[in-house]
Amino acid sequence: MKLDTDKMIAEKKNGVGWMTFNNPARRNATSLEMWQAIGVIMNDFARDPSVKCCVMKGAGDKAFVSGADISQFKEKRSDADAAAQYDRISEEARRGLVNFQKPLIAMIRGYCLGGGLGVAMNADFRIATEDSQFGIPAARLGIAYTFENIKRLVGLVGPSFAKEILITARRLSAAEAYQIGLINRVVPVNKLEETVAEFTDAITMNAPLSMKASKLIIAEILKDKDERDYDMIDGLKRECFDSNDYKEGREAFMEKRKPAFTGT
Repeated sequence: MKLDTDKMIAEKKNGVGWMTFNNPARRNATSLEMWQAIGVIMNDFARDPSVKCCVMKGAGDKAFVSGADISQFKEKRSDADAAAQYDRISEEARRGLVNFQKPLIAMIRGYCLGGGLGVAMNADFRIATEDSQFGIPAARLGIAYTFENIKRLVGLVGPSFAKEILITARRLSAAEAYQIGLINRVVPVNKLEETVAEFTDAITMNAPLSMKASKLIIAEILKDKDERDYDMIDGLKRECFDSNDYKEGREAFMEKRKPAFTGT
């Protein structure tokens, strides 16, 4: 995998793909080049059967991602046409996150703001430290969030809290974010890596086809009834029951041992 920027780092360790936003001097603010690299990394992780899940994190101890790199706005988002081009590239990266069929975890410490919160909302699980802060300052910049981002926010916290976050543009503490359902866990700083490891350890032990089916079926449930792909849902169930992993799971249960799943 070749990246055109050193502001994104991709690593693979023990079945886990790690994607690091590596711009600590700007609190990991995301540049256009970083958005492009996200798509490359996620496509590689998606194709690699050795990668069972992905963890996203920010470099340093100040931020997960503090938002878009505003220093690029004058050049890259100077008017509606330039902004549309910027949004096209960033939306492709977001689709790479949304369409990732393996479990995706956001490991959050510090600032998780604007586009950074948008990135985190694409994760299946958001695990944050007690000192984390969340918010979307679009109203202070005079910009509008995309339909898909607002839809995702409403899906997590409901319309009333989504309006509060967007219209007041205020920052939420980790405790507040947890209370309204924006994040899954709040942990002390010294417990963050341990808690994330508990998730990744459990995931890497489980059957990949079963986890993929659960993730995709839940996504279909969240769609309007007329938009759901029931044939795809049925296909996912059949794929699991016809798999070698289903046989391995049955045998391991009867033999009282840990299963060795292969994703086939």
